[in-house]
Amino acid sequence: MSDRELVLFANEAFYHAFAEQDLDAMADLWAEHVPCSCLHPGWEPIVGRDTVLESWAAIMANPDSPDIACHDASATIIGTTAIVICYEEIAGQYLVATNIFVREGNQWKIVHHQAGPTAGQPDEGESDAADSVH
Repeated sequence: MSDRELVLFANEAFYHAFAEQDLDAMADLWAEHVPCSCLHPGWEPIVGRDTVLESWAAIMANPDSPDIACHDASATIIGTTAIVICYEEIAGQYLVATNIFVREGNQWKIVHHQAGPTAGQPDEGESDAADSVH
């Protein structure tokens, strides 16, 4: 697999862990040797791996968490850093998200996630089952 394919695979794994409320899988995806941060919509900035994972635990513990789907992910790789921009579909609404990954060893690990409101939405013709996690 190319680095681009590996990064997009890691991004899909992130959304799969989110959708399945799998905190262990989520923890495996976050970098251990690089500072981590997260900006959930409407939340204060979260800095530090442990605090970021605590935020995901709180989100995943909510029994009313809606399904999430990732659409139109695109990756840009700059050396050992990758930036993925995609749309998140939650309860019929769209957010735009940026996920930043770094290479730790031979794996791409997430170091930053940010999602927020958008006026846009994914291209209808480009969505398919491979792009979505439910």
